[in-house]
Amino acid sequence: MPIIYLSPSTQEWNQYVTGGSEEYYMNLVADAMVPYLRSNAIQYTRNTPNMTAASSIRASNAGNYDLHLALHSNAAPESLSGQLQGPDVYYDARSWRGKRAADIIANNLKAIYPDPSLVQARTTTTLGEVTQTRAPAVLVEIAYHDNVDDANWIVNNIGEIAYNLVLSLTEYFDIPFILPQQPRIGTVVTQSGGLNVRGKPSMNAGVVGRLERGQRVTVWGTWNDWYVIESGSIAGYVARQFIQF
Repeated sequence: MPIIYLSPSTQEWNQYVTGGSEEYYMNLVADAMVPYLRSNAIQYTRNTPNMTAASSIRASNAGNYDLHLALHSNAAPESLSGQLQGPDVYYDARSWRGKRAADIIANNLKAIYPDPSLVQARTTTTLGEVTQTRAPAVLVEIAYHDNVDDANWIVNNIGEIAYNLVLSLTEYFDIPFILPQQPRIGTVVTQSGGLNVRGKPSMNAGVVGRLERGQRVTVWGTWNDWYVIESGSIAGYVARQFIQF
């Protein structure tokens, strides 16, 4: 299953014009993403507020991630303070995977941002969390926190932004988007032998792990005749008929 490095801003000194910090609100977005990540079997490692951009890059590069996703909000240059608006989604022009992820994220943000014409996917040669990561990377400047309308839009739409970002991740990883459900503990009930965990809800999809008969699993989501499950380090899809509650 896909695994991402989730890197919300650690910049507590960047204050919103309406109150609160970039670090605070980007971590709220990351918190709100977690149920959607689990219900879609997207595994993640997340930085912590006491880290920096540099230490987040090092931590990301120490692992084997399918995407590095950095969450930020923006501020205009002093001469334009409060005058700019809109999400900017940055990627490294040398990375076609980064470009694909940025295009998907920008396109989906257009559906929820008040003025879709202001949503842009942009290249960068200077943002380290895009240019210095081993994994394909995207840095999302969700909106401008020095603009009152943009700051209020972020603050009042944390859940919708989180939903939208994970929707984009499922599109990028070519898996169905599944809404979270109340987690349930189930038991593998094969007649004999183990149960294959697959990377997509299809019998033709690759096997990402194997569960033993009688093993307990957490069910995070449902897609047609498949469950999204997690057990230890294994996460993916199993046929519903082999899980009993």
